[in-house]
Amino acid sequence: MSSSLPVLQLDPRTYDRALSCVHCGLCLPACPTFVQTGNEADSPRGRIQLMRGLSDGTIEPTATVRKHLDLCLDCRGCETACPSGVVYHELIEETRSRLMATQSPTLQGRFMQWLFFHIFVYPKRLRLALLPARLLQKIGVYGLLQKSGLFKLLPSQLGKMVQMLPAEGSVWPRPLNVEGFRVPSYAGKQRLRVGFFQGCIGSVMFDRVNEMAVDLLSAAGAEVFTPEVEACCGAIHHHNGAHEAAMAFAKRNIDAFLPFDHPEPDYIATNIAGCGAMLKDYGVLLRDDPHYAERAEIFVSKVRDISEVLAELGLPAMKHEVNAIATYHDACHLAHAQKVTSPPRELLAKIPGLKLVALPESDLCCGAAGTYNLTQPEMATSLAERKLKNIDETAAEICIAGNVGCAMQIQSHAVATGRNVIVKHPVELLHSAVFGTA
Repeated sequence: MSSSLPVLQLDPRTYDRALSCVHCGLCLPACPTFVQTGNEADSPRGRIQLMRGLSDGTIEPTATVRKHLDLCLDCRGCETACPSGVVYHELIEETRSRLMATQSPTLQGRFMQWLFFHIFVYPKRLRLALLPARLLQKIGVYGLLQKSGLFKLLPSQLGKMVQMLPAEGSVWPRPLNVEGFRVPSYAGKQRLRVGFFQGCIGSVMFDRVNEMAVDLLSAAGAEVFTPEVEACCGAIHHHNGAHEAAMAFAKRNIDAFLPFDHPEPDYIATNIAGCGAMLKDYGVLLRDDPHYAERAEIFVSKVRDISEVLAELGLPAMKHEVNAIATYHDACHLAHAQKVTSPPRELLAKIPGLKLVALPESDLCCGAAGTYNLTQPEMATSLAERKLKNIDETAAEICIAGNVGCAMQIQSHAVATGRNVIVKHPVELLHSAVFGTA
Protein backbone atom coordinates (compact mmCIF):
# COMPACT_ATOMS: atom_id res chain seq x y z
CA MET A 1 0.00 0.00 0.00
CA SER A 2 1.08 3.57 -0.64
CA SER A 3 2.66 5.40 2.29
CA SER A 4 0.20 8.22 1.72
CA LEU A 5 -2.78 6.06 2.76
CA PRO A 6 -2.69 6.88 6.50
CA VAL A 7 -3.18 10.57 5.60
CA LEU A 8 -6.65 9.63 4.32
CA GLN A 9 -7.87 8.22 7.62
CA LEU A 10 -11.17 9.94 8.37
CA ASP A 11 -12.21 11.53 11.64
CA PRO A 12 -14.04 8.76 13.59
CA ARG A 13 -17.15 10.95 13.80
CA THR A 14 -17.18 11.28 10.04
CA TYR A 15 -16.29 7.63 9.43
CA ASP A 16 -19.33 6.59 11.50
CA ARG A 17 -21.51 8.26 8.85
CA ALA A 18 -20.30 5.64 6.37
CA LEU A 19 -21.19 2.78 8.69
CA SER A 20 -24.83 3.92 8.69
CA CYS A 21 -25.18 3.08 4.98
CA VAL A 22 -27.08 -0.21 4.51
CA HIS A 23 -26.65 -0.21 0.69
CA CYS A 24 -30.42 -0.25 0.11
CA GLY A 25 -30.11 1.69 -3.15
CA LEU A 26 -32.84 4.24 -2.48
CA CYS A 27 -30.25 6.95 -3.11
CA LEU A 28 -29.57 5.80 -6.67
CA PRO A 29 -32.41 7.62 -8.49
CA ALA A 30 -31.69 10.73 -6.39
CA CYS A 31 -28.04 10.89 -7.50
CA PRO A 32 -27.56 12.99 -10.66
CA THR A 33 -24.28 11.36 -11.69
CA PHE A 34 -25.60 7.82 -11.28
CA VAL A 35 -28.73 8.75 -13.23
CA GLN A 36 -26.49 9.99 -16.05
CA THR A 37 -23.84 7.24 -16.09
CA GLY A 38 -25.49 4.19 -14.50
CA ASN A 39 -22.11 3.42 -12.92
CA GLU A 40 -22.26 2.09 -9.33
CA ALA A 41 -19.00 3.89 -8.50
CA ASP A 42 -20.74 7.16 -9.43
CA SER A 43 -23.51 6.53 -6.88
CA PRO A 44 -23.57 7.58 -3.21
CA ARG A 45 -23.32 4.03 -1.87
CA GLY A 46 -20.54 3.25 -4.34
CA ARG A 47 -18.59 6.33 -3.32
CA ILE A 48 -19.11 5.50 0.36
CA GLN A 49 -17.44 2.15 -0.25
CA LEU A 50 -14.56 3.90 -1.99
CA MET A 51 -14.16 6.38 0.88
CA ARG A 52 -14.28 3.61 3.48
CA GLY A 53 -11.64 1.73 1.52
CA LEU A 54 -9.39 4.80 1.43
CA SER A 55 -9.81 5.34 5.16
CA ASP A 56 -9.28 1.65 5.98
CA GLY A 57 -6.22 1.43 3.76
CA THR A 58 -7.71 -1.33 1.60
CA ILE A 59 -7.61 0.65 -1.65
CA GLU A 60 -5.25 3.27 -3.03
CA PRO A 61 -6.24 6.77 -4.21
CA THR A 62 -5.74 5.93 -7.87
CA ALA A 63 -6.72 8.26 -10.69
CA THR A 64 -9.85 6.18 -11.27
CA VAL A 65 -10.92 6.37 -7.64
CA ARG A 66 -10.37 10.10 -7.59
CA LYS A 67 -12.31 10.51 -10.81
CA HIS A 68 -15.40 8.88 -9.29
CA LEU A 69 -15.12 10.99 -6.15
CA ASP A 70 -14.46 14.22 -8.06
CA LEU A 71 -17.54 13.59 -10.19
CA CYS A 72 -19.76 13.90 -7.10
CA LEU A 73 -21.70 17.18 -7.09
CA ASP A 74 -22.14 17.18 -3.29
CA CYS A 75 -25.77 18.07 -4.03
CA ARG A 76 -26.99 16.06 -1.00
CA GLY A 77 -29.95 14.60 -2.87
CA CYS A 78 -28.92 11.25 -1.44
CA GLU A 79 -29.35 12.59 2.09
CA THR A 80 -32.99 13.42 1.40
CA ALA A 81 -33.57 9.94 0.00
CA CYS A 82 -31.62 8.01 2.65
CA PRO A 83 -33.78 6.16 5.23
CA SER A 84 -30.74 5.56 7.46
CA GLY A 85 -29.84 9.23 7.86
CA VAL A 86 -26.36 9.02 6.32
CA VAL A 87 -24.81 12.51 6.38
CA TYR A 88 -23.01 11.96 3.10
CA HIS A 89 -21.67 15.48 2.56
CA GLU A 90 -19.41 15.28 5.61
CA LEU A 91 -17.84 12.13 4.18
CA ILE A 92 -17.14 13.50 0.71
CA GLU A 93 -15.93 16.89 1.98
CA GLU A 94 -13.46 15.45 4.49
CA THR A 95 -12.21 12.84 2.02
CA ARG A 96 -11.59 15.53 -0.57
CA SER A 97 -9.72 17.59 2.00
CA ARG A 98 -7.40 14.70 2.80
CA LEU A 99 -6.94 13.77 -0.86
CA MET A 100 -6.06 17.36 -1.70
CA ALA A 101 -2.84 17.07 0.33
CA THR A 102 -1.73 14.14 -1.84
CA GLN A 103 -2.55 15.64 -5.24
CA SER A 104 -0.41 17.59 -7.69
CA PRO A 105 -2.89 19.57 -9.80
CA THR A 106 -2.27 20.29 -13.49
CA LEU A 107 -1.32 23.77 -14.65
CA GLN A 108 -4.93 24.46 -15.62
CA GLY A 109 -6.07 23.00 -12.30
CA ARG A 110 -3.75 25.34 -10.41
CA PHE A 111 -5.07 28.29 -12.40
CA MET A 112 -8.69 27.36 -11.66
CA GLN A 113 -7.86 26.88 -7.98
CA TRP A 114 -6.21 30.29 -7.91
CA LEU A 115 -9.36 31.83 -9.41
CA PHE A 116 -11.60 30.03 -6.91
CA PHE A 117 -9.55 30.81 -3.80
CA HIS A 118 -8.13 34.24 -4.58
CA ILE A 119 -10.58 35.95 -6.98
CA PHE A 120 -14.11 34.52 -6.75
CA VAL A 121 -14.42 34.83 -2.98
CA TYR A 122 -13.35 38.49 -2.79
CA PRO A 123 -16.00 40.82 -4.30
CA LYS A 124 -13.64 43.71 -5.04
CA ARG A 125 -11.20 41.43 -6.86
CA LEU A 126 -14.04 39.74 -8.73
CA ARG A 127 -15.41 43.12 -9.87
CA LEU A 128 -11.97 44.08 -11.16
CA ALA A 129 -11.56 40.74 -12.93
CA LEU A 130 -14.96 41.13 -14.60
CA LEU A 131 -14.50 44.76 -15.55
CA PRO A 132 -12.98 44.11 -19.02
CA ALA A 133 -15.78 41.66 -19.91
CA ARG A 134 -18.44 44.05 -18.58
CA LEU A 135 -17.01 46.92 -20.65
CA LEU A 136 -16.93 44.71 -23.74
CA GLN A 137 -20.57 43.83 -23.07
CA LYS A 138 -21.50 47.50 -22.69
CA ILE A 139 -20.00 48.51 -26.05
CA GLY A 140 -21.38 45.42 -27.81
CA VAL A 141 -18.09 43.66 -28.61
CA TYR A 142 -18.55 40.75 -26.21
CA GLY A 143 -21.65 39.50 -28.02
CA LEU A 144 -19.83 39.62 -31.36
CA LEU A 145 -16.98 37.55 -29.93
CA GLN A 146 -19.49 34.97 -28.72
CA LYS A 147 -21.20 34.76 -32.10
CA SER A 148 -17.83 34.47 -33.87
CA GLY A 149 -17.14 31.16 -32.10
CA LEU A 150 -13.75 32.29 -30.79
CA PHE A 151 -14.68 31.37 -27.24
CA LYS A 152 -15.16 27.75 -28.35
CA LEU A 153 -11.39 27.52 -28.87
CA LEU A 154 -10.80 27.93 -25.14
CA PRO A 155 -10.13 24.89 -22.91
CA SER A 156 -13.40 23.35 -21.68
CA GLN A 157 -13.16 24.80 -18.15
CA LEU A 158 -12.40 28.32 -19.32
CA GLY A 159 -15.02 28.05 -22.06
CA LYS A 160 -17.63 27.14 -19.46
CA MET A 161 -16.57 30.13 -17.35
CA VAL A 162 -17.08 32.49 -20.30
CA GLN A 163 -20.49 30.93 -20.99
CA MET A 164 -21.53 31.45 -17.35
CA LEU A 165 -21.08 35.24 -17.37
CA PRO A 166 -24.57 36.81 -17.24
CA ALA A 167 -25.47 38.71 -20.38
CA GLU A 168 -26.46 41.81 -18.46
CA GLY A 169 -25.22 43.51 -15.32
CA SER A 170 -23.71 46.61 -13.82
CA VAL A 171 -20.19 47.42 -14.92
CA TRP A 172 -19.30 48.18 -11.30
CA PRO A 173 -22.03 46.95 -8.91
CA ARG A 174 -21.83 48.43 -5.43
CA PRO A 175 -22.25 46.42 -2.23
CA LEU A 176 -25.18 47.10 0.05
CA ASN A 177 -24.71 49.46 2.95
CA VAL A 178 -27.90 49.18 4.96
CA GLU A 179 -28.78 50.09 8.52
CA GLY A 180 -32.46 50.43 9.42
CA PHE A 181 -35.56 50.59 7.27
CA ARG A 182 -35.49 50.97 3.52
CA VAL A 183 -39.27 51.54 3.17
CA PRO A 184 -42.03 52.03 5.76
CA SER A 185 -42.91 48.84 7.61
CA TYR A 186 -46.34 47.51 8.39
CA ALA A 187 -48.14 49.64 10.97
CA GLY A 188 -48.22 47.72 14.23
CA LYS A 189 -46.10 44.87 12.86
CA GLN A 190 -43.50 43.48 15.25
CA ARG A 191 -40.03 44.40 14.05
CA LEU A 192 -37.28 41.85 13.68
CA ARG A 193 -33.61 42.64 13.38
CA VAL A 194 -32.27 40.78 10.33
CA GLY A 195 -28.65 40.51 9.30
CA PHE A 196 -28.52 40.17 5.52
CA PHE A 197 -25.73 38.00 4.09
CA GLN A 198 -24.84 39.28 0.61
CA GLY A 199 -22.46 36.57 -0.62
CA CYS A 200 -19.32 37.18 -2.63
CA ILE A 201 -20.33 36.15 -6.16
CA GLY A 202 -23.96 37.02 -5.39
CA SER A 203 -23.10 40.58 -4.39
CA VAL A 204 -21.31 41.11 -7.70
CA MET A 205 -23.38 39.16 -10.22
CA PHE A 206 -26.81 39.65 -8.65
CA ASP A 207 -26.51 42.87 -6.68
CA ARG A 208 -29.98 44.03 -7.76
CA VAL A 209 -31.56 40.90 -6.28
CA ASN A 210 -29.91 41.70 -2.95
CA GLU A 211 -31.35 45.23 -3.07
CA MET A 212 -34.81 43.82 -3.80
CA ALA A 213 -34.50 41.40 -0.89
CA VAL A 214 -33.74 44.24 1.49
CA ASP A 215 -36.71 46.20 0.11
CA LEU A 216 -39.00 43.25 0.84
CA LEU A 217 -37.60 42.59 4.30
CA SER A 218 -38.04 46.22 5.24
CA ALA A 219 -41.57 46.31 3.82
CA ALA A 220 -42.37 43.25 5.91
CA GLY A 221 -41.30 45.02 9.09
CA ALA A 222 -37.67 44.01 9.55
CA GLU A 223 -34.75 46.18 10.54
CA VAL A 224 -32.01 45.14 8.12
CA PHE A 225 -28.26 45.49 8.47
CA THR A 226 -25.31 44.30 6.41
CA PRO A 227 -21.91 44.14 8.17
CA GLU A 228 -19.10 45.78 6.23
CA VAL A 229 -16.68 43.05 7.37
CA GLU A 230 -18.76 40.16 5.99
CA ALA A 231 -16.59 37.48 4.35
CA CYS A 232 -17.22 34.69 1.86
CA CYS A 233 -19.32 31.91 3.41
CA GLY A 234 -16.42 29.50 2.81
CA ALA A 235 -18.29 27.06 0.59
CA ILE A 236 -15.87 27.24 -2.34
CA HIS A 237 -12.91 26.43 -0.10
CA HIS A 238 -14.78 23.84 1.95
CA HIS A 239 -16.11 21.90 -1.05
CA ASN A 240 -12.68 21.95 -2.69
CA GLY A 241 -10.90 20.53 0.35
CA ALA A 242 -9.41 23.72 1.86
CA HIS A 243 -11.02 23.44 5.29
CA GLU A 244 -8.63 25.70 7.17
CA ALA A 245 -9.47 28.66 4.94
CA ALA A 246 -13.19 27.84 5.22
CA MET A 247 -12.88 27.90 9.02
CA ALA A 248 -11.21 31.31 8.88
CA PHE A 249 -14.08 32.70 6.80
CA ALA A 250 -16.59 31.17 9.22
CA LYS A 251 -14.96 32.89 12.19
CA ARG A 252 -14.98 36.24 10.40
CA ASN A 253 -18.68 35.93 9.65
CA ILE A 254 -19.54 34.93 13.20
CA ASP A 255 -17.66 37.97 14.48
CA ALA A 256 -19.38 40.19 11.90
CA PHE A 257 -22.97 39.08 12.54
CA LEU A 258 -22.66 38.34 16.27
CA PRO A 259 -20.46 41.17 17.56
CA PHE A 260 -20.06 41.36 21.31
CA ASP A 261 -20.85 45.10 21.39
CA HIS A 262 -24.19 44.94 19.49
CA PRO A 263 -27.48 43.09 20.03
CA GLU A 264 -27.75 39.80 18.21
CA PRO A 265 -29.99 39.68 15.13
CA ASP A 266 -33.15 37.61 15.25
CA TYR A 267 -32.24 36.07 11.91
CA ILE A 268 -29.36 35.98 9.44
CA ALA A 269 -30.96 35.81 6.00
CA THR A 270 -29.53 35.12 2.57
CA ASN A 271 -30.78 34.94 -1.02
CA ILE A 272 -28.27 32.28 -1.95
CA ALA A 273 -29.07 28.64 -1.21
CA GLY A 274 -25.43 27.54 -1.42
CA CYS A 275 -24.32 30.18 1.05
CA GLY A 276 -27.20 29.39 3.40
CA ALA A 277 -26.27 25.70 3.45
CA MET A 278 -22.65 26.53 4.22
CA LEU A 279 -23.58 29.00 6.97
CA LYS A 280 -25.67 26.26 8.58
CA ASP A 281 -22.62 23.96 8.56
CA TYR A 282 -20.54 26.25 10.77
CA GLY A 283 -21.48 24.22 13.85
CA VAL A 284 -19.80 21.12 12.41
CA LEU A 285 -16.93 23.06 10.84
CA LEU A 286 -15.97 24.70 14.15
CA ARG A 287 -17.08 21.98 16.57
CA ASP A 288 -13.54 21.48 17.91
CA ASP A 289 -12.67 25.17 18.26
CA PRO A 290 -12.83 26.12 21.97
CA HIS A 291 -13.40 29.80 21.18
CA TYR A 292 -16.00 29.48 18.43
CA ALA A 293 -17.86 26.17 18.85
CA GLU A 294 -20.62 27.62 21.05
CA ARG A 295 -20.94 30.86 19.06
CA ALA A 296 -21.08 28.84 15.84
CA GLU A 297 -24.13 26.94 17.14
CA ILE A 298 -25.83 30.23 18.03
CA PHE A 299 -25.00 31.58 14.56
CA VAL A 300 -26.42 28.49 12.86
CA SER A 301 -29.67 28.73 14.84
CA LYS A 302 -30.30 32.15 13.29
CA VAL A 303 -29.58 31.36 9.62
CA ARG A 304 -32.64 31.39 7.36
CA ASP A 305 -33.31 31.45 3.65
CA ILE A 306 -34.91 34.72 2.55
CA SER A 307 -38.14 32.86 1.72
CA GLU A 308 -38.45 31.58 5.29
CA VAL A 309 -38.12 35.06 6.79
CA LEU A 310 -40.55 36.65 4.33
CA ALA A 311 -43.08 33.85 4.87
CA GLU A 312 -42.90 34.32 8.64
CA LEU A 313 -43.14 38.12 8.55
CA GLY A 314 -45.75 38.29 5.82
CA LEU A 315 -45.49 40.69 2.89
CA PRO A 316 -47.64 43.74 2.14
CA ALA A 317 -50.50 43.21 -0.30
CA MET A 318 -49.33 42.15 -3.73
CA LYS A 319 -51.27 44.64 -5.83
CA HIS A 320 -49.37 44.24 -9.07
CA GLU A 321 -49.93 41.35 -11.45
CA VAL A 322 -47.09 39.28 -12.85
CA ASN A 323 -48.72 37.68 -15.86
CA ALA A 324 -46.49 34.78 -16.78
CA ILE A 325 -46.20 31.00 -16.78
CA ALA A 326 -43.41 29.89 -14.47
CA THR A 327 -41.90 26.73 -13.04
CA TYR A 328 -39.89 26.33 -9.86
CA HIS A 329 -36.50 24.59 -9.68
CA ASP A 330 -35.48 23.36 -6.23
CA ALA A 331 -31.87 24.40 -5.65
CA CYS A 332 -30.08 21.42 -4.11
CA HIS A 333 -28.67 23.37 -1.19
CA LEU A 334 -32.10 24.75 -0.40
CA ALA A 335 -34.19 21.59 -0.81
CA HIS A 336 -31.71 18.91 0.30
CA ALA A 337 -29.25 20.73 2.56
CA GLN A 338 -31.66 23.15 4.25
CA LYS A 339 -34.90 21.19 3.74
CA VAL A 340 -36.67 24.34 2.52
CA THR A 341 -39.22 23.56 -0.18
CA SER A 342 -42.60 24.97 0.90
CA PRO A 343 -41.92 28.66 1.80
CA PRO A 344 -40.84 29.74 -1.71
CA ARG A 345 -43.80 28.01 -3.32
CA GLU A 346 -46.25 29.46 -0.78
CA LEU A 347 -44.99 32.99 -1.43
CA LEU A 348 -45.01 32.58 -5.22
CA ALA A 349 -48.55 31.16 -5.15
CA LYS A 350 -49.77 34.50 -3.76
CA ILE A 351 -48.51 36.52 -6.72
CA PRO A 352 -51.50 37.67 -8.80
CA GLY A 353 -51.35 36.62 -12.44
CA LEU A 354 -48.49 34.14 -11.99
CA LYS A 355 -49.24 30.60 -13.10
CA LEU A 356 -46.95 28.00 -11.50
CA VAL A 357 -46.44 24.72 -13.36
CA ALA A 358 -44.80 21.73 -11.67
CA LEU A 359 -41.29 20.93 -12.94
CA PRO A 360 -40.39 17.25 -13.52
CA GLU A 361 -37.33 16.26 -11.45
CA SER A 362 -37.48 19.68 -9.82
CA ASP A 363 -35.01 18.66 -7.09
CA LEU A 364 -32.46 16.96 -9.35
CA CYS A 365 -29.25 19.01 -9.58
CA CYS A 366 -28.87 21.30 -12.58
CA GLY A 367 -25.10 20.76 -12.62
CA ALA A 368 -24.04 24.08 -11.07
CA ALA A 369 -22.94 22.82 -7.63
CA GLY A 370 -20.71 25.75 -6.70
CA THR A 371 -17.61 25.54 -8.88
CA TYR A 372 -18.46 22.05 -10.19
CA ASN A 373 -19.65 23.36 -13.55
CA LEU A 374 -16.16 24.77 -14.07
CA THR A 375 -14.20 21.74 -12.85
CA GLN A 376 -16.48 19.11 -14.45
CA PRO A 377 -17.92 20.96 -17.48
CA GLU A 378 -19.00 17.84 -19.41
CA MET A 379 -21.17 16.37 -16.65
CA ALA A 380 -22.41 19.84 -15.70
CA THR A 381 -23.50 20.50 -19.27
CA SER A 382 -25.32 17.16 -19.56
CA LEU A 383 -27.21 17.89 -16.33
CA ALA A 384 -28.05 21.40 -17.51
CA GLU A 385 -29.48 19.93 -20.72
CA ARG A 386 -31.54 17.44 -18.70
CA LYS A 387 -32.88 20.32 -16.60
CA LEU A 388 -33.73 22.43 -19.66
CA LYS A 389 -35.54 19.51 -21.32
CA ASN A 390 -37.71 19.22 -18.21
CA ILE A 391 -38.36 22.96 -18.32
CA ASP A 392 -39.29 22.62 -22.00
CA GLU A 393 -42.01 20.14 -20.99
CA THR A 394 -43.68 22.75 -18.78
CA ALA A 395 -43.85 25.39 -21.55
CA ALA A 396 -42.87 27.91 -18.88
CA GLU A 397 -41.52 31.34 -19.81
CA ILE A 398 -39.74 31.71 -16.48
CA CYS A 399 -37.73 29.27 -14.42
CA ILE A 400 -37.56 30.34 -10.77
CA ALA A 401 -34.47 29.38 -8.76
CA GLY A 402 -33.33 30.52 -5.31
CA ASN A 403 -29.61 30.17 -5.89
CA VAL A 404 -27.05 32.24 -7.80
CA GLY A 405 -25.23 29.18 -9.15
CA CYS A 406 -28.42 27.57 -10.44
CA ALA A 407 -29.52 30.82 -12.09
CA MET A 408 -26.21 31.22 -13.92
CA GLN A 409 -26.05 27.56 -14.93
CA ILE A 410 -29.61 27.26 -16.25
CA GLN A 411 -29.69 30.68 -17.90
CA SER A 412 -26.32 30.29 -19.63
CA HIS A 413 -27.28 26.88 -21.03
CA ALA A 414 -30.63 28.23 -22.18
CA VAL A 415 -28.84 31.02 -24.08
CA ALA A 416 -26.23 28.61 -25.48
CA THR A 417 -28.95 26.29 -26.82
CA GLY A 418 -31.27 29.01 -28.11
CA ARG A 419 -34.08 28.52 -25.60
CA ASN A 420 -36.36 31.42 -24.67
CA VAL A 421 -36.37 30.81 -20.94
CA ILE A 422 -35.64 33.52 -18.39
CA VAL A 423 -34.34 32.52 -14.97
CA LYS A 424 -35.53 34.62 -12.03
CA HIS A 425 -34.97 34.55 -8.28
CA PRO A 426 -38.23 34.33 -6.26
CA VAL A 427 -37.31 37.72 -4.78
CA GLU A 428 -37.50 39.36 -8.22
CA LEU A 429 -41.08 38.23 -8.81
CA LEU A 430 -42.18 39.06 -5.27
CA HIS A 431 -40.65 42.53 -5.60
CA SER A 432 -42.55 43.08 -8.85
CA ALA A 433 -45.80 41.99 -7.21
CA VAL A 434 -45.34 44.24 -4.16
CA PHE A 435 -43.74 47.33 -5.68
CA GLY A 436 -44.76 47.09 -9.33
CA THR A 437 -41.21 47.21 -10.65
CA ALA A 438 -40.36 45.58 -13.96
